[in-house]
Amino acid sequence: MLDPNAPDGKRRNKPGMISRMRSNFLAGLIIVAPIGMTVWLIWTVVGWVDSWVWPFVPDAYQPTELLNRIMGREPGNEINVNVRGVGVVIFLIFTMLVGWVGKGLIGRSFLGMGERLVDRMPVVRSIYNAVKQISETVFSQRDTSFDKACLVEYPRRGIWAIAFISTNAKGEIDAKLNDGEPIVTVFLPTTPNPTSGFLLFLPQRDVQVLDMTVEDAAKLVISAGLVYPNGVEAKDPPAVED
Repeated sequence: MLDPNAPDGKRRNKPGMISRMRSNFLAGLIIVAPIGMTVWLIWTVVGWVDSWVWPFVPDAYQPTELLNRIMGREPGNEINVNVRGVGVVIFLIFTMLVGWVGKGLIGRSFLGMGERLVDRMPVVRSIYNAVKQISETVFSQRDTSFDKACLVEYPRRGIWAIAFISTNAKGEIDAKLNDGEPIVTVFLPTTPNPTSGFLLFLPQRDVQVLDMTVEDAAKLVISAGLVYPNGVEAKDPPAVED
């Protein structure tokens, strides 16, 4: 359909019904997809933990058995109950107890004995050490996270990239590179996968610290520059004149 009221005397096509329906569908999909995926992922993980935990719980303490016993149900007239999430609670309590015991002297002694035994098993040793390293990196409560986001000139002068400040260089690297100015250790992530990237050692003068948080900078990297902090949207690039 043509629009007679278009500016500059131009007659432009109005979007048809199919086009508007498609636009509404895509807008709704942007809203529904994250919510649906989040709910589905949580529901799936909770169900997986339940299925892993419940076989270790005696039958007498299963939710179905407890409920039928309380209600006085006879065999053949039982009520089947699927209480999703109770296994997660049991798993959390069990994990906290293991952590509490592991912090003690006896727990550390048994853990050390077990790790020395695992070190003698070639395949098991590799799997255990890899999982342990990942767990310590992800779940460690020590201050090992990135400090601030920054801009560095990479891969050449005049081209800027977002990076994350880790710490100041130490040891041999600091001794070799330090000429009176601190050497900053930064991690330059790749887009759209920020878990891979480059480790750079730069003089402090070459690092431009940003006010945005590390989380906002990570979103900017993952979205390839489409999601800016504070709700600012990326604008279309200016047209290039011939």
